[in-house]
Amino acid sequence: MLILITMKNKKKLGVSKIATIGIVIVILIVAIAAGILLSTHHPTTTTTTTTTTTSTTPMTTLAPPNTSVLIDDSQTAPPDALDPATGFYVQDGPLFTALFQELVEFNGSNYHQIVPVIAQNYTTSNYENYTFFIRQGIYFPDGVQVNASTVWFSLYRTILMGQGPGVANYIGLLFNSTVYAQTGYAIPWGVNNAIQSATGLPTSNNYNLTAHILASILSNFNANNATIQKIMEYPYQAVVVKGPYEVQINVLAPYKFFLYDIAAWWGAIVNPVYVDEHGGVQPNTPNSYLDENGMNGTGPYVVVKVTSGFSTIVLEKNPHYWAQNMPNVPSVAEPAHIPVIEINYGLSHEERVENFLTNKAQISYVSIPYLYQILNQSPYNSLPLNATLRNFGSEPGVLYISMNMMKFPTNITDFRLAIEYAINYQQLLGVFSYQGKDLAIEYVGPISPQFPGYYNPDNLSEYTYNPALAIKYLNEAGYQGDFYVVLPNGTVIGNPNGQELPTIDIYSLAPVNLLEQKELAIITQDLQQIGISVSTKFVLPSVTDSWTTPTSTPVMVDLGWFPDWPDPVFQQLMPLTDVQFGGISGNLAWVNSSTLQTMYETLPFVTNTTEQEQMVAQAYNIIYHEAPYVWLPVPNTYYFVQPYVQGFVYDPFVGYFYNMMYYSSSST
Repeated sequence: MLILITMKNKKKLGVSKIATIGIVIVILIVAIAAGILLSTHHPTTTTTTTTTTTSTTPMTTLAPPNTSVLIDDSQTAPPDALDPATGFYVQDGPLFTALFQELVEFNGSNYHQIVPVIAQNYTTSNYENYTFFIRQGIYFPDGVQVNASTVWFSLYRTILMGQGPGVANYIGLLFNSTVYAQTGYAIPWGVNNAIQSATGLPTSNNYNLTAHILASILSNFNANNATIQKIMEYPYQAVVVKGPYEVQINVLAPYKFFLYDIAAWWGAIVNPVYVDEHGGVQPNTPNSYLDENGMNGTGPYVVVKVTSGFSTIVLEKNPHYWAQNMPNVPSVAEPAHIPVIEINYGLSHEERVENFLTNKAQISYVSIPYLYQILNQSPYNSLPLNATLRNFGSEPGVLYISMNMMKFPTNITDFRLAIEYAINYQQLLGVFSYQGKDLAIEYVGPISPQFPGYYNPDNLSEYTYNPALAIKYLNEAGYQGDFYVVLPNGTVIGNPNGQELPTIDIYSLAPVNLLEQKELAIITQDLQQIGISVSTKFVLPSVTDSWTTPTSTPVMVDLGWFPDWPDPVFQQLMPLTDVQFGGISGNLAWVNSSTLQTMYETLPFVTNTTEQEQMVAQAYNIIYHEAPYVWLPVPNTYYFVQPYVQGFVYDPFVGYFYNMMYYSSSST
């Protein structure tokens, strides 16, 4: 998906392409990682400076200066859009989570568990047909009621608009990738036949006509119109209205992770009346009004202020929130406790530190090298570390150096293994250390440890720093590739009659932050110790758009990949190692294994967990021995939160939940 990576200490690029069996579809989603300079997915960036903050008046008591307001300064870049069908950056998450709701949502921080929200309950017997029963009594702020037709409208709108959230997350599931590749339109599967059945118009094999008729229906939506009702009730399509409060979603193949897919904001249920009053729906086109001004959903907050450039967005507690007196509502949908939320985006490092130290801001963020600027100040230096620094550990995903398997010299397996053993991983991990504690973890990708059973099923060992073994592999690679290198002591490694290995460029995104500079410096020095000369090149995200073939993709790239929803196969394993995702679509190493390709035709749609994990183990062994990536440490996600703020719950796929936060007294 097009996401803004929340690994706040790494500036990385994430893109996502989803494909059905045997189809090559490139969904390019460019995202820059949020951090002291900015995030994931184009975006405005801010750079953290190394200056210290000005002195502040020490506080002896910590309490909210205004119990009706919470100020959040933690987002280092503004949203890319205020419409959940368009916005696709990580920093969009907390805002969209406050305003919009989905049929089902993640159970707070537990993204392995789904709870019904707009839906009262749901059922599936085959992971292919999902039936949802809508809660009665849910209203948008203007009084429009949510029902089954609202769900049909919302999902079809998101898909037809053809923006990152809809395309990246529903292709191969709710619309056919072959049709998309051939026509350029994201058409919910079966709706062409539904329109022809209800109207007699020749849409069955005419996707251009289907796209524009569907856009007209959505732009003039009237759920009471008999023809529209007949279209929505047609049984063989992606979303079927089966009754006033009953809707069925049908995926193209059995897929057991589908509920996790629709739990994020591309599954948001939106107001058809408001959309149609403000520009309607056009194929492959964002709604500029809604992107710039936003709209209110069914969530616990409503938007009351949006400043130019999205520098500040103010939310107020929804006075007519449907869940105010509703029983059996999950905690993620509970009514808001704090009446006003002010989100300040893209503040400078100095402003973020100063506002937190003076108790003006309740939530903030600074990068690891500057944690002391807050934690060493009174009163925070007298409090337990976790009272202020809320550390949520590493997120699902990987950071890496890719090694292009179709380009010299990284097309030589022994050369890639030489690089794996040449790098001092403990020294890399130390970059993310604060007071002796590593705020990062390292592991064997492409799946992250948050998915037990899928992560490294055979317990393959992490590559370790072993310069002697690295030189051994490099020597063998030199004879295979007819090249040599010269060690710092003058020893020639490889084929002395070949060509001297030229300098290799490692590409990364500009601007670079301090932590990444340190990592690249360590890697450069380590490779020089085995005779490999490397240089770093920093490029803008626009440059990466051309990385769509093996020859156009650099030999080595320093980036990262983070999933849109918690599926370790379709969202982690395959994007990084399926050649159909070659290049900037995910697989920057251009892994191309016939065994893997055959396996990937069915692997994401295997519904038996044991069988799927066994297949993942086979894939892991192949990838491990091919060594296409150097897996880098993944930093923890953390925020500075005033100790009197309770209920700060974080979820890596949707952010945090303003409605769950409340104030309690805290003193030093």
